[in-house]
Amino acid sequence: MMTSISTSPVQVGETELVPKRLVRARPLFDPEIVRRAVKESFLKLNPATLARNPVMFVVEVGAGVTSVLLIRDALRGASGLGFPLQIAVWLWFTVLFANFAEAMAEARGKAQADTLRKTRSDSVANRILANGKIEAVPASRLRAGDTVLCSAGDIIPGDGDVVEGIATVDESVITGESAPVIRESGGDRSAVTGGTRVLSDQIRVAITSNPGETFLDRMIALVEGAERQKTPNEIALNILIAGLTLIFLLAVVTLEPFAAYSVSSSGSGAVPSVAVLVALLVCLIPTTIGGLLSAIGIAGMDRVMQHNVLAMSGRAVEASGDVNTLLLDKTGTITLGNRQAVEFLPVEGVTTAELADAAQLSSLADETPEGRSVVVLAKDKYGLRSREVAERDAHFLPFSAYTRMSGVDLNGRRLRKGATEAIANFVREEGGSLPEGFFELSDRIARAGGTPLAVADCSRVLGVIHLKDIVKGGMKERIGQLRAMGIRTVMITGDNPLTAAAIAAEAGVDDFLAQATPKDKLEYIKREQGEGRLVAMTGDGTNDAPALAQADVGLAMNTGTSAAKEAGNMVDLDSNPTKLIEVVAIGKQLLITRGALTTFSIANDVAKYFAIIPAMFAATYPALSHLNIMRLHTPQSAVLAAVVFNALIIIALVPLALRGVHYRPQGAASMLRRNLLIYGLGGILAPFPGIWLLDQLLVALRLA
Repeated sequence: MMTSISTSPVQVGETELVPKRLVRARPLFDPEIVRRAVKESFLKLNPATLARNPVMFVVEVGAGVTSVLLIRDALRGASGLGFPLQIAVWLWFTVLFANFAEAMAEARGKAQADTLRKTRSDSVANRILANGKIEAVPASRLRAGDTVLCSAGDIIPGDGDVVEGIATVDESVITGESAPVIRESGGDRSAVTGGTRVLSDQIRVAITSNPGETFLDRMIALVEGAERQKTPNEIALNILIAGLTLIFLLAVVTLEPFAAYSVSSSGSGAVPSVAVLVALLVCLIPTTIGGLLSAIGIAGMDRVMQHNVLAMSGRAVEASGDVNTLLLDKTGTITLGNRQAVEFLPVEGVTTAELADAAQLSSLADETPEGRSVVVLAKDKYGLRSREVAERDAHFLPFSAYTRMSGVDLNGRRLRKGATEAIANFVREEGGSLPEGFFELSDRIARAGGTPLAVADCSRVLGVIHLKDIVKGGMKERIGQLRAMGIRTVMITGDNPLTAAAIAAEAGVDDFLAQATPKDKLEYIKREQGEGRLVAMTGDGTNDAPALAQADVGLAMNTGTSAAKEAGNMVDLDSNPTKLIEVVAIGKQLLITRGALTTFSIANDVAKYFAIIPAMFAATYPALSHLNIMRLHTPQSAVLAAVVFNALIIIALVPLALRGVHYRPQGAASMLRRNLLIYGLGGILAPFPGIWLLDQLLVALRLA
C-alpha cells in the first residue's frame, strides 16, 4: 500500500484580505451625526454644562447680557436696535458653533457606541455548580469567579479565561474579522470576550467580570465622547486660555470708565456701548481654540478607534504622541514571526542536492512553520516534489519540543533534522563523529542573525539548514520615520545577543534587549522613565503584564491574556503588534492639531484688534484712525464684521479639528517652523481679507 506525500505549499490566495473594522469611519458630516450634533448644540447652552469651558462660558454670559439689555431697550421703545441685535445674534451663534464642534466629535463616538450596543445581548449561560451540576442562568446573573460551560454554537456569556479545553471562537463581533481564532487553556490565548461565539468543541470558562464591567461594556463607555477625561496637557491649555480670558475681561471692564472720563474731558467722542464692549471682549479672548479644544481631544480618540484600537482614556492617546522610546517585540512585530529556511549548507563530501533531499524527507512530518519551509525550499530550489513513500517501510517522527528533532526511518536510513546540539548528540549515539567545521558553520549562521538546523543520516552529519527571521517589508523605512519623529526604537527578543544584533541591524532599530525576561523588560522601562523619557510597548502574555502596566503607553493584544489587557491602557482588537506605530502617529497628530489651532487662534486675534479698536475709539482719539488699515466703512460695520468672522472661523475649522492636521514624520524643530509658518503667519493674515469682505457685504446689504 502506497501513499503520496505532497511537498507543495498551501495556497492562501493571491489577494490580501483587508481586515474588517468593528467601527467603520463614517463620513465627516454624516446626516445622522449632524442632526444629533445640532440638537446637542442647543442642549449644551445650559450654563452648568458650559461652565466647564471658561472661554465659551464668558461668551455665553456676554451674549446673555447683550440680549437682556436689548430686550430692556426694546421695551422702552428705544431706536437703533438693529446693531445690538446683530451683535447678540452672532454672539449666540459663536456659542452654538463651539457647541456644535464638540457635539460633532461626541456624536461620532455615540454613533460608534450605538453600533456596539447592537452586538450585546443577554444570552443564557450554563453555569457549573460546586457539585458539578449545570444550571442555565441569564448571563446578567453571572459574577466574577463563576465557571461556565460553552459548547459549539453558544455565545460566551462574559469576559473570562479558558480553564479547560480548546475551541475555535468567532470574535467578529469584537474585531470585525471573520476568521475564527483558537482559544485554549494554559497559554497566552486563553482570554475570551463576552458576546463572542464558540464555533467548535467545548471549553470551560472562568468568568472574570461582573455585569456592566465586561470588555464590551467598557468599549461602549469609552467611545462615548461625553465621558472622556481631559488630559494633563489639555488641562494646562485650558488654564492658559482661562488666564488670558480673565486678563482681557479685566482690561475690557476698565475701558468703560476710562472712555467716559476721556469723553467728558475732551467734550467729543462717545462711550462704547455694552454691546460693543462685549464684542471687543469676545474678539480678544481665544474663542477659536476655546471652542475647538474639546472636539480635538474627542476626535483623537475616535481616530484611534477607527484603527480598531481601544484607548482606555484620552490620556493614553496623548501620551502616545509624547513617546520617546518604543519597545517592539522582534517576533511578529519586526519579523514575520515564523523563521523560514533560506539556504542548505552541506559539510565537506556532501552535495547540496543530497542535503536538500535528506532535509526534505526528515521534515515531512514536521508541521511547524519552520519544517514546512524546509520542504518548500527543497521543492523550489532543487525540484524535489511529491514522492511515493511505502507506509510499511517509513516510520515518521513528528517534531517534538522534547527531542528538538523530526525525522523518518526509511529503507534502513535514519534521517533526522533538528537543533545543532540535538543532532550532534544523535550522531554520537549512533557511533559517528562530527565533521570538522560543523560547529563553525553553525556559529556563522547564528552570527548572521539566523538559526541553524542540522541534518544527519544515521551516524553521518550531512550539513546545516539556515533558518532566517524575515524582517517585514518596509520595516526599516518605518523605523526611520520613527527616528525622524525623535523616537528611539528598541527591539526586545529572547534570542541570543549575536542573533539579536544581526536582526536589529537589518531592521534598523536603535538598540536591542536580548534574552529578555519579564524582569529585564520592567527594569529597562523604569530606567528609561528615570531618565525622563516616556515609554511605549506592546504585549500579549501574562509575563508582559508588569511591563505593560509600567509603560506610559501599554498596547495589549486582544488575543492576549486578561492580565495583559487589564495592565495596558490600550487594547488592539486586531492583535497586530505593529499597530503601536500607527497609535504613536495618531497621538502626534492630536498634539500637532491642538498646537496648530492654538497658534492660529491667538494669531488671528491680531486682525480683530485692527478692526475693533479704531472703530471704538477713533472718534475720541482721531490718531487711532490710522490703525484702520483695512479701510472698513463704519465703526458699526467694523465691529460687526469682526464678530461675524470670529463666529464663522470656528465652524470653518470644525473639519480640521475632527480630521486632524496632516502629520508628516519630522523633527521637532522642523515641525515648529512649519506650524509657525502655516498656522502662525496664516492665522495673522487670513482674518484681514475675511473681515474686509464681511465689512463690504454688511454695507452692501445695509446691515451696518
